[in-house]
Amino acid sequence: MSDDTQTRRRAVSFNNSYLIAALDVDETDRRRSWSGRPKKTLKHSPVLAERLPSTAFIQREADHLAPISVMKAKLEEAAEAELDDETDIIELDAGSEDTPLTPSFEPPSPVTSPGGTLRAKFFATASKVFSPTKPNSGTSGAGPWKEPQAWEVMKAIESKDVMFLMEVRDRAFHLLLRRSGDATPLLHAMRIGQSHRDVAIVLVGAMSRYVNNLEDEDMDKPRTKAMLKALRTNLKLAIDNSLTVPHQSDLIASFLQTLVMSEGDRWLLNQIHQISLEMRGEGKPVEATEEAVRKFATRELGKAKGLIAAVDDYVANATGDLLMMAAWSLASEKIGEGDPIPTYAFARDDRVYKSFKTQFSQHRAAIRKKCSNRLQWQMRTLEDTFEGRNEPLRKKVDLLREEFDVSA
Repeated sequence: MSDDTQTRRRAVSFNNSYLIAALDVDETDRRRSWSGRPKKTLKHSPVLAERLPSTAFIQREADHLAPISVMKAKLEEAAEAELDDETDIIELDAGSEDTPLTPSFEPPSPVTSPGGTLRAKFFATASKVFSPTKPNSGTSGAGPWKEPQAWEVMKAIESKDVMFLMEVRDRAFHLLLRRSGDATPLLHAMRIGQSHRDVAIVLVGAMSRYVNNLEDEDMDKPRTKAMLKALRTNLKLAIDNSLTVPHQSDLIASFLQTLVMSEGDRWLLNQIHQISLEMRGEGKPVEATEEAVRKFATRELGKAKGLIAAVDDYVANATGDLLMMAAWSLASEKIGEGDPIPTYAFARDDRVYKSFKTQFSQHRAAIRKKCSNRLQWQMRTLEDTFEGRNEPLRKKVDLLREEFDVSA
């Protein structure tokens, strides 16, 4: 075969026509085939913004929210100041090992003890909120008990480990009063919210239990005084915090009751003396008594008159009890006989009224002979006003105010 024939066959086998055709395509057509169909450009259209509220509406909202914000800021500053002042008191675990911070005692019978009902309610609440949890390692179990750290107490509050908290209450009560960070255990439970309300009740019950089981000789010990001062600080911070949280305001009455108990007889006896002077003179005993009860707790609670029903009920109960105790104190001083109204009955339903009525009935003849007409009228008015439970306590106190303060 000749060389010309072989060359022609190779030329036929390599057809490059499609490459030539591709090179001949216009650049615009190639770009159009790759890019596809162009999208339409969106046209601009005006967008009208929602109009601003009126100036009058903004002013109303500002007038409503500004006092609340100022109050919260003041409470936070006060809480920080209180916590800083009490740092040395709450850090009580550095004491000697042979002097326990939590007094050892045998719990008295709920039937014979004045605080038995309160402790029974505490244990009932604790049993309701208990949920089995794994004990903290190193703090419970078979080995010797080791005092937990402050963060472990906070962790137990967050996990609602009630049994662990009760063990801390029995073995190292001072840990339930110690600050960790910017909060005490009670304040921490309240800040978490409504889900931990029961834990807050357990902590308040622990404080009430500690106070109830203190003996008279314990009250003069420096360590006990420091513990009670730290306890009162916890309760006052809790009261101020409750004023800013609507769903926690019903706990204030419990805080107040425990706060009064922590003061012992000193505050009650002092107030009875002051109120008896008001009843003997030309003052306004009802107004003075109510103001003393409100200002006893915190300055902010004294401004919360009429805002929280549970607090107003407690204040009314305490006001009536103080008036009856002051009136009987004057009468027993004049006649030189009769038993004093027990201080543990203060602000606990109608216990003071029952004791007042019993003493008044037993010594009515002597009171007629030796007491002034004004005191006899005051005692009869107190007896008649607090008879029965048909009227709310707040209304009864208002009736007393019209009688005692207006006539003064």
